[in-house]
Amino acid sequence: MISVLIAVGLAGAVYAYWRRSEIYPDTDDAYVNAHVVQVAAQVSGPVSRVFVSNQQPVRKGELLFTIDPATFHIALARAQARQALARQSVSADAAAVVAAQAALANRRVLLGNAEVTASRTRRLRDRGFVSAQAYDNAEAAVQGARAQLNLAQARLREARMTLGTAGARNQRVREAGTAIAQALLDLAHTRVSAACSGRVAKLSLHSGDVVQSGSPLFTLVCGRQFWIDANFKETDLSRIRPGQPAEISVDMYPGHRFRGRVEHISGAAGTAFSLLPPENATGNWVKVTQRVPVRVSVLDPDPAHPLRIGTSAEVTIDTRRAAADNHRP
Repeated sequence: MISVLIAVGLAGAVYAYWRRSEIYPDTDDAYVNAHVVQVAAQVSGPVSRVFVSNQQPVRKGELLFTIDPATFHIALARAQARQALARQSVSADAAAVVAAQAALANRRVLLGNAEVTASRTRRLRDRGFVSAQAYDNAEAAVQGARAQLNLAQARLREARMTLGTAGARNQRVREAGTAIAQALLDLAHTRVSAACSGRVAKLSLHSGDVVQSGSPLFTLVCGRQFWIDANFKETDLSRIRPGQPAEISVDMYPGHRFRGRVEHISGAAGTAFSLLPPENATGNWVKVTQRVPVRVSVLDPDPAHPLRIGTSAEVTIDTRRAAADNHRP
């Protein structure tokens, strides 16, 4: 009788364990992760001052370090001077256009006068009051006035092309304004601030160091959003869905539990992205259950239990809601 009770108890325990593993798939192949910003300068130059230290917590927008701005102040002054010269040049070109327009108007008047004189001389010649030479001279004056008019028109076109668009929309003025905007932007980039709230890591920067634009200098671990990269067996994936609640246990804090939620499931097993993926099309192939990364967001990060990137965790997912949704008519 006792042996029967023991067998029934063992069978019940095995069934309960199996049932729980079906409803609550779990894994200890999981690691803490977060957004990491590689801090780099956007302009090159010597560092004038560093305001943070390694592992120091910072807030978004807090000043991290500055670059000596002297060179960029000079560049800004040079760009402003070039803008002033561009405006003066444009004003001179605009005046040249006005002068060319006046010269054109004058040539039109002279041409009209020459044509009237030629017409009058022709009538006088026909009546015998002036010589043919006088008429020829009048016609030559008309041709000369017409040529001068064409020349004045060409000079007006040339003056307008030299000027381009008048006023503040002139190309040279706009180019000079763009140079000033770039100089102001470079000057602003001499002050490097935190892109997110978090903690400084791998800092070895000191005053006097010369930094190059785009070269990573240190790391900023953003601390407002953490997640767990949990690697579940492929046999568990049929029950796991985005949005399911999860319980997270981090090895650093054995008695503390974090609430989580499944964000998404990777489209490939972890080995598919490894440096040397397995070659399964071989004669010595052995079937191995693969693991697929599942991202689980941490819903309640606790300042009293700060999370660290790369530390180990255990994740248990509650699949009951998905089961209810699947059976819903």
